This record gives sequence, structure tokens and C-alpha cells, in this order.
Amino acid sequence: MLEVYFSSDKEVITFCEHLFRYNKQIELHWKTDKDWGNKLQLDYNLPDNETMETIARSMVDVFRLHRLTDMIKSIIEDYYYYSNTDEMERIMDLTNWIFSGEDDDSIQVRKNEDPSQLLLSLFIANIKNTSTIHYDSIVKFRLKAFKDQLIHYVGLAIDEFKREEDHQAFVNTLRDYIAKKESGFPIIHVLQGSTFSFFRGNGKRFSKMELRMIMQQEPLYIVGLDENELNLAPLVAMAPKKIKIYGDHPSEPKTLTVINVFEEKVEFEPYHKFPFPFYLKNK
Repeated sequence: MLEVYFSSDKEVITFCEHLFRYNKQIELHWKTDKDWGNKLQLDYNLPDNETMETIARSMVDVFRLHRLTDMIKSIIEDYYYYSNTDEMERIMDLTNWIFSGEDDDSIQVRKNEDPSQLLLSLFIANIKNTSTIHYDSIVKFRLKAFKDQLIHYVGLAIDEFKREEDHQAFVNTLRDYIAKKESGFPIIHVLQGSTFSFFRGNGKRFSKMELRMIMQQEPLYIVGLDENELNLAPLVAMAPKKIKIYGDHPSEPKTLTVINVFEEKVEFEPYHKFPFPFYLKNK
């Protein structure tokens, strides 16, 4: 028999729900203890290792649902000294993305590690070979290795947040520059690729030399654009009244940047709607 204590009613309910979801063969008795809150008595006839993992996994679920957000918030405030609500919310979102994101970028940021596995191993280590478990005590005093990892993740989230801020400031600078510039082109057609291909309204493609000549006529260095950048810089130099981008990848980074800078001036169309098919045939 094992005794488990939870001070929080919400947490004990979550624990019971997840415990029975993982294994219905554990018999549970729930009482209220005047000193420790909620007291659970667990009876089981399963192999000890299997039972311990089930209990620990349920405790991880309780932590992720009820404690993780508060721990991230306290790290942002106490370790990195942020107090602005909007900034803190964005950093929390990025930390959660790093912690549990399933896309390639988040997995790469956390170097293929699974922080939930570390949490699980710590709970297993703290509940095996004991007959009494105090959940609050484990969370407060026994999860240092996990908290250290979470501090690292918050630091990575802050780095990403600062990059986002820098990028937004860059975008705003370009918007201001374009707003003050007189446009010399009514429309520019753009074809997606490893680098963009640019076309006039009549279908004539801009050569790289033509693009460089247009760019040299503009002081693009004052808005932080490099003369060798041949995706965004030509469009900023031309400042067309309308931009039509053709391709099959609307969320491709170069394309998103153009959309963020030129906003309502940009339309995205699928690749097959590119209006100059003779160019595609002669590539």
C-alpha cells in the first residue's frame, strides 16, 4: 500500500483521472487529512516497477497541467527580471513551444531532448522505495535538475523573443522607408525559388545586373539591407504599387517577410497561375 498526499483539490482530481486512464487495476481510497490536505491510499497487485511508472507518469501530468506555467513565470521574473506582461506572455509561449513543440524547429532547439522524460525519471526516483509521498515536497525540493533545464529553455525563449523584436523593428523601418518612397513600378511579379525571380508587368524577367543597377540607385544600407541580398532588397528599391508572388509555399520565410513588409500590396497565387508560362518552358 502507498500513501500519497496532495494539498490541492484540483491536482488530486487530475492525478486520479490520469492514474485510472493509465491503469484501472489500482484500487484507490481518498480521504481528507487535516494537516496534509488530500490523502490517497493506493492498493495494487501489479509489478512494482509498472506501478511506480504509472504513478510517476500521472504526477508528471499533474505538474504539466497545474505547475509548469507558474514555474516558467517565476523563472522569467526571478532569474531574468522581466515584469512587462506582454513580454512575459510571449516568452512563456516560446518556452512552451520549446518544451513541448512537435515541429522540427522546436525539436532542434531542445536538441532532440524530451524534458518530460527527465521529469518522469525524477518522479520515479523520488517515489520508489517509499510508502509515503508528499507531492508538494517533491515539486519544491526534488526537481532541481528539471528546473535547471527549464531555466535554460526560458533563456533560449528570450533569445528568440529578442530576435523577433529585432526583426519587427527591421520590418517597421522598411515599411517607413517604402511609405515615403515614390513607386516607379505599377506591378512586379515574383516567382518563388531558392532565390526569387522578378518580372515586369509585360512578362520580361529582370536580370541580376538590372536588379543590382536598380538597387545601386537607392541608399539601402540605411535600412540595413545588403547589396548582395537579392530577394527583399530589389523589391524595396523598386517599391512597386502591387506585388504578386507565385508558388506553392505561402509560409516560406522569404515570402512571409515580403508580405510583412509590403502588407496589403502583396497577393499570393499558386504556381500554376503564373501568367508567363513561356518563361517556365524556356528555363
